[in-house]
Amino acid sequence: MNMSKQKNPMPTQDPAVRAHNFDEVAKGYDAETAENEADRCLHCKNPACVSGCPVKINIPAFLQKAAAGDFEGAYAVITAESSLPAVCGRVCPQENQCEGQCVRGKNGDPVGIGRVERFVADWHNEHAAAPAEKPVSNGHRVAVIGSGPSGLTCAGDLAKKGYDVTIFEALHTPGGVLVYGIPEFRLPKAIVSREIEGLSALGVRVCTDVVIGRTLSVDDLFDEGYEAVFIGSGAGLPRFMNIPGENLKGVYSANEYLTRVNLMKAYRADSDTPVMKGGRVAVVGGGNVAMDAARTALRLGADKVYIVYRRSMEELPARREEVEHAMEEGIEFLLLNNPVEILGYHNPNDRRDPKNGFVTGMRVIRMELGEPDERGRRRPVEIPGSEYELALDTVVMAIGTSPNPLIKSTTPGLDVNRHGGIVVEEETGKTSLDGVYAGGDAVTGAATVILAMGAGKTAAAAIDKALGAR
Repeated sequence: MNMSKQKNPMPTQDPAVRAHNFDEVAKGYDAETAENEADRCLHCKNPACVSGCPVKINIPAFLQKAAAGDFEGAYAVITAESSLPAVCGRVCPQENQCEGQCVRGKNGDPVGIGRVERFVADWHNEHAAAPAEKPVSNGHRVAVIGSGPSGLTCAGDLAKKGYDVTIFEALHTPGGVLVYGIPEFRLPKAIVSREIEGLSALGVRVCTDVVIGRTLSVDDLFDEGYEAVFIGSGAGLPRFMNIPGENLKGVYSANEYLTRVNLMKAYRADSDTPVMKGGRVAVVGGGNVAMDAARTALRLGADKVYIVYRRSMEELPARREEVEHAMEEGIEFLLLNNPVEILGYHNPNDRRDPKNGFVTGMRVIRMELGEPDERGRRRPVEIPGSEYELALDTVVMAIGTSPNPLIKSTTPGLDVNRHGGIVVEEETGKTSLDGVYAGGDAVTGAATVILAMGAGKTAAAAIDKALGAR
């Protein structure tokens, strides 16, 4: 057993090089390092790491097999519970979940569970001789709305049990936030495609360019013979601050900005959906999406990129690894700062839009932390007289998203909360409508990939219980 207190470091591209390309930043472990890291597991009698995993992977079992060099066996353990191991190994916030519960973390670094999972999944994808066998059909049909992590997980779990599953995706490429939201340098799109191919081998069908609520309704799906519907449509409605200047050219929501770049190839000269490149860019927000947008702007040729966040580094919600990578790449963090106005100018000769001008800067006020709010976080309070101007060319708002109201507005009787999230039973994912289930960001608002996957698993089990009894 490896009793080192430090986890094996992850090899990465040099910051000065990677800041100018979209290649994956982390290079991954080799076989020897993966075995060595897996051998740090103590194989606790009551493994807390499993309780910290939203999809309940048998982590000690897969680490034991990985430590012995049985990578295919380790992959089988992981995929008994997870349909997206190569994705989770890259973007799951293990530090707050499985690794956050690891006993080794009490006196050193926790076991690098995510890093080993990533290696195992990549090893399988490189060495697997044949795709998984399609299970025997049980005669039941289920529709899944959305091909993001919750939808893919629900579909995969049901397909393994013999269900005839069809995923309906609004965009032209399946994968949801995995393809339009997370940049290539964090999650290569070939990895997502490979995971979806694995689901296709199980018999899952994917219909793209189908907008539920426009092309078809939830009722239409039942009329077509589907016996249950899972809504995993995500949270694609961006939020803004409602400050002056947000209608200026050069202001984007992070959702639009990343979708244009990741899915619509906005970095190409011939793109139909270009984004402004170069100059000085400010990204407002402190989550993973803000880090993704800032690092993307840098790779698109920005001269200077700022993260503007109204709280301190201790409250910054983004993963530590992403924050460290952003700092290494030269992104400047303006902490305890908050925008109050986006500044711009109007070109009277611009006939394209006589009402709006172009971004020239941002008026910002400095903040300090006051009393804790209802969640225990100290409230940011403006410091009077501390305003200053920041010269800019582009502003990206990364302050969160809400569920799109389209499905609710076209599905009578579907209950939602005041934030627009679909109301479900926590234990089953069942909505207010018979046969309709929901999970992921469509319920919670923007959250993590792994939590969405957990919701997809919960709903799949409930659907199986309901339909299996027929």
